[in-house]
Amino acid sequence: MAQRGSAVRESPHDHRPPADLATIVVGAHGEVLGWSDDAQRLLGHSPAVVGHAVTELLAVDDSPAWDALATGEAWSGPVEVRHRDGHRLVGTLRACPSLGGQGKAHGWSVVAVTVSPHSSGNRTQGAGTAGGSERAMLEPPFAQASVALATFDAKLRYLQVNSLHVDMLGTGEAQLHGRSYADVLPDGADGGWLRQLRQVAETASPARYDGYIGDRAWSVEMWPVKDSSGRMCGVGTAAFDNSEQHGAHQRLALLNQAGARIGTALDVGRTARELAQVVVPNLADFVTVDLFDSVLEGDEPTPYEAGEPVLLRRAAALSAVEGVPELAVELGAVDTYPPFSPPARCLAAARPLLSGLDDPDFVRWIEGDEIRSAGVHRDGIHSGMAVPLRARGMVLGVVVLWRSTRPGTFQQDDLLLVEELAGRAAVSMDNARRYTREHAAALTMQRSLLPQVLPQQAAVEAAFRYLPASSESGVGGDWFDVIPLSGTRVALVVGDVVGHGVHASAAMGRLRTAVRTLADVDLPPDELLTHIDDLVTHLGSDDDGVGLGGPGVGEFGATCLYAVYDPVSRRFTLASAGHPPPSVLYPDGTVVTIGVSPGPPLGVGGVPFEITELELPESSLIALHTDGLVDAHHRDLDLGFARLRDSLAAASPSLEATCDTLIGSMLPERPADDVALLVARTRALHADQVATWGLPVDPEVVADARAQASRQLAAWGLEEASFITELVVSELVTNAIRYGEAPIQLRLIRDRTLICEVSDGSSTAPHLRRARTFDEGGRGLLLVAQLTQGWGTRHTSTGKTIWAEQLLPNGPGWADL
Repeated sequence: MAQRGSAVRESPHDHRPPADLATIVVGAHGEVLGWSDDAQRLLGHSPAVVGHAVTELLAVDDSPAWDALATGEAWSGPVEVRHRDGHRLVGTLRACPSLGGQGKAHGWSVVAVTVSPHSSGNRTQGAGTAGGSERAMLEPPFAQASVALATFDAKLRYLQVNSLHVDMLGTGEAQLHGRSYADVLPDGADGGWLRQLRQVAETASPARYDGYIGDRAWSVEMWPVKDSSGRMCGVGTAAFDNSEQHGAHQRLALLNQAGARIGTALDVGRTARELAQVVVPNLADFVTVDLFDSVLEGDEPTPYEAGEPVLLRRAAALSAVEGVPELAVELGAVDTYPPFSPPARCLAAARPLLSGLDDPDFVRWIEGDEIRSAGVHRDGIHSGMAVPLRARGMVLGVVVLWRSTRPGTFQQDDLLLVEELAGRAAVSMDNARRYTREHAAALTMQRSLLPQVLPQQAAVEAAFRYLPASSESGVGGDWFDVIPLSGTRVALVVGDVVGHGVHASAAMGRLRTAVRTLADVDLPPDELLTHIDDLVTHLGSDDDGVGLGGPGVGEFGATCLYAVYDPVSRRFTLASAGHPPPSVLYPDGTVVTIGVSPGPPLGVGGVPFEITELELPESSLIALHTDGLVDAHHRDLDLGFARLRDSLAAASPSLEATCDTLIGSMLPERPADDVALLVARTRALHADQVATWGLPVDPEVVADARAQASRQLAAWGLEEASFITELVVSELVTNAIRYGEAPIQLRLIRDRTLICEVSDGSSTAPHLRRARTFDEGGRGLLLVAQLTQGWGTRHTSTGKTIWAEQLLPNGPGWADL
């Protein structure tokens, strides 16, 4: 590219007085947008005039040029201009409007040629074209202009060019004159300039073209040239080297793009891929992103010691041309960088590094790997850049960029830009790393609080699935439980704590513990939820301002469904605190969603919960779940329940397979919310497993009760348990007669264990006490507690039931007695 002010070749007759040329860019409202060096030299004003009105700086008030510009028209002719010191100059001005997409002028390119100082009485008249002497005076300024100028005839053949235009095309001046621009179009040009030239020639309207010729960006103003009669006779062009501004705009656009594309998810690997997608092909032909293993695992990066080989795992790689160059290390594999390699040196210094074939260490590193060496020589890699991924004072890894097909090596501006991009990506990666660590901690806590193996019990066969959310909000507070109750009954529980993260997991654990504690008291579902609701209300108003859900008293909320199934009566009793109802598949293939009367979520308080009770045939399949299974964002809640019923109708005999079927048919690959699913198939205890006797309120009936129990054990083949059973029956019946009320009932249940129950009409609960030496009573329940595996009391709507559980003779654990 020729330097500004370069001389032009003079013909023998060129002995005209010198002239000066000033180039100015004017906006749509007459404000100065661009001010050339020649304009400063000629008129005395510095570039600080940018933004001022052009009429304040240049012309006298009665100049026709500014009237024409105000109407958006092209104009040429003589004009007076004003120097900064006040004196005036006479010259020729050509103003060409720049048109927008709607054909409306949004600015002008102004070229003013000044020939001499103005003196009164010697003012040039008219606005016509210059004569022969004036034309001669214009030739030196044309050749010496600081922009690339050219004129074309009506057939777009070159008439005149200056040296900058010749250098722009990379050809000789002799090869241009008389030839069409289409014939000399440089290799790599997209033809946009030619199309605009033709448009100007055809429409006689000015136009503007912005594009690349070679490796430089040019902004070209084009205007029609007309003779004195107004007839179109050619086209004039002025090309401004806009490479620096264009590069700055590209860098700003890339930074803006990076802000929208990098860090869209809290995932380290995805962020690494997003960084690679931003820099290729915008800045490089090939890029790799390598990270420390600890970063990918959610931990802080291991400090790198200079002089030692560094081990990094390949997190992302991208090429502008697939497979070029060949990867020396596959994605997910570990690469070992020697201490002299550019990536290792970059990490040691914690600053970016330019490298290339002129760097001996770069060559040494490349030649040490056969695949890298082949790629550099075969694919023409000539320039590289290593930039550390730094965030919050830590170096997470390194991004390495390569150029092969792109012209030019990496420059300092490129390095600064990539450093900014890498910094943004590193902060997103560190956020993702921290999220990964917290998510793993919350998930570990949650899994430790959830049952890993369901307890053995006689009432139901059960299976479960728990899916943590894959969203960035973190692990939620969904939970479930299966709790064996007295009398072979079982409690099935599902719940959901509002929120995500460690606080939600901790709140879930506290709720589950509270439910299990109250379940041991054998409360009915509605009473149990009332107690839990009170507990949540109190915990949510702790003085420290931290309730079950974490910071903020009002932020906690939870739902819960508590159900009890009795295999003896086959009654299914449940109550809901704002939780979705379960669905049941009956043995005949009918599927229904149970019509539960839902109470408010836990923590609202003041509203009672209602019980729903129904009888379930043996082998009924119950599906209890949290709202994440049916309340997906892409479908209506009623549609979700309908889809669940359809999936449940196709349930497999295997509960594990049923769980997989429901999860697979109901959920997307990456569910947005946690999901807890508990399925249970009901069992029933038949008449030959239960024996019941009504007893009068008479102490003499105790002996008869022992005898009936002994006969029943003999019928069941459990004679070895008679001694302990008779003692338990004697003590429990005696207490019921002595301290209870009618009606009194004795019941024996044979299942995995032998259960003895005595019910009466009193709500007074017995308790263990230590009898003194000479006390006549107080030892009965102590003996029962010592001789059985467990005992307890549960309250009913008509009184209470005291129960004791024994191991079956020759059953599990019997030999240890």
